[in-house]
Amino acid sequence: MSAPPVPPTRHEEPAIATATRVPPARPAAPPGPRAARPRTTGHLAVLTPGALSVLLGLWGIRRQNTLWQDEAVTYDMAHRSLPDLWATLGRADAVHGLYYLLMRGVFRLWDGGLVALRLPSVLAMAGAVVGVAALGRRLAGARAGLFAGTVFALLPAIQRYAQEGRSYALVTALVVAETWVLLRACTERRGAWWAGYAALAVLSGLLHEFALPALAAHGVALLVARQPRPVLKAWAGACCCAVAAVTPLVLLSLRQSGQVAWITVSLRGDVLGFLLIAGVGWACALVHRRPGAPRALGTWALPLLLLPPASLLLASAAKPLYVDRYVLYAQAGLALLTGAALDTLWRSVHRRAALALVAAGAVLVAVGPVGTHLRSPASRTDDVVAISAAVRDRVAPGDGVLFLPSSRRVWLLGQEPAPYGAHDLALAAAPHPSHTLYGTELPPTDIRNRIVRAARIVVVREPARERHESSAREAAKEAALHDHFTRCAGKAIGTARIEVYERGDHC
Repeated sequence: MSAPPVPPTRHEEPAIATATRVPPARPAAPPGPRAARPRTTGHLAVLTPGALSVLLGLWGIRRQNTLWQDEAVTYDMAHRSLPDLWATLGRADAVHGLYYLLMRGVFRLWDGGLVALRLPSVLAMAGAVVGVAALGRRLAGARAGLFAGTVFALLPAIQRYAQEGRSYALVTALVVAETWVLLRACTERRGAWWAGYAALAVLSGLLHEFALPALAAHGVALLVARQPRPVLKAWAGACCCAVAAVTPLVLLSLRQSGQVAWITVSLRGDVLGFLLIAGVGWACALVHRRPGAPRALGTWALPLLLLPPASLLLASAAKPLYVDRYVLYAQAGLALLTGAALDTLWRSVHRRAALALVAAGAVLVAVGPVGTHLRSPASRTDDVVAISAAVRDRVAPGDGVLFLPSSRRVWLLGQEPAPYGAHDLALAAAPHPSHTLYGTELPPTDIRNRIVRAARIVVVREPARERHESSAREAAKEAALHDHFTRCAGKAIGTARIEVYERGDHC
């Protein structure tokens, strides 16, 4: 008998799994509880971390009625009229202009103080958590998505900025949504998905220009995943739209770059911190990359974790720009990798008990000591409520008040010294009438003349800022205090120093 024909051999699939491969269709299961269970389980894996994020965000949302200086700026800018806001953005803080406009709409609907200031961030971060869980489910399964979303919600940085009246939570949510939409666009190849990706990229970039490095991370992921040329062309077109829309904002913010003169990049704090997080992410990727496991998650998560912060650190060699909250969305990559690694470890029966104990300890730390500290006044570098109260307690009617440097006037936004009988000795025009963040000041000679006529002065200063914001006006303030006054008392509140000076050589 002749041997049966040998079936033709097939070429091996490439080792790197891509998001475009669609599994073969399976016969539909009959309707009933068994058919609904996988879908229900997947939804719970996505929604449960989101509910956890909402609970963590609402917990202590008032932060003991304290307000950080950046949040004070948000509150002030969001309460300005549209012409005043537009004129101010032409001079300062243009990078946050769209966020201020959104918050102005929030306060027009409901002026709920601290809760209204922070609630949009709580909801946005909860959306980001749901997005991370959805990404994890799509790339590595429902359990990996559940773990990734939970890890993301518990990360200290995520808990912090979920309760802060700034744009970082919204930008994080938009970048996570971009990533999810990009995966859908690669899989389904429909123009609507690419239009959605471009729209999200434009919106995130207008909320904060440092969202643009996420596009580069997506491009690297597409290349590593060996996506076909049409996909790469569509991604490049979407990127061109986003860059073109954000470029005017970038050019305007370059003219306002003096506002970030305070940024310093340290080897021990910033660079080593980034390397530590990168090492943790890489280790999680190695744990997840077991024999036979798909590598799609690492393909997408590692570039998102590494490229945005690395690009800012490299740019800081020319001009310091790196601040971790500017690329907060990179934490989504860490959460995805951690969730996939935990899922891999959970599959080993012998490791489940140890993994459960370690995870329970980490959750207790994140919710206990870490979570409690993040919701205390000490978690921020300054508290404008405490600073303004300290100034008010030390000022007597007829006293003068000086801010060193002038940007520290932000600590008394909305609580100027005039109502309790003091005089801002250097102020020429208040913030709102001058269309500035901190007001405008008199020429150095006029400032000195006002100082020498005062009998007692309360100085509000931040030494670290003084080194980066020196000017002739600041020098005139220091010289007049040194020549005609004696420092009689002082108190530190975070980074602020409240000092009392009296005329003459004794107190």
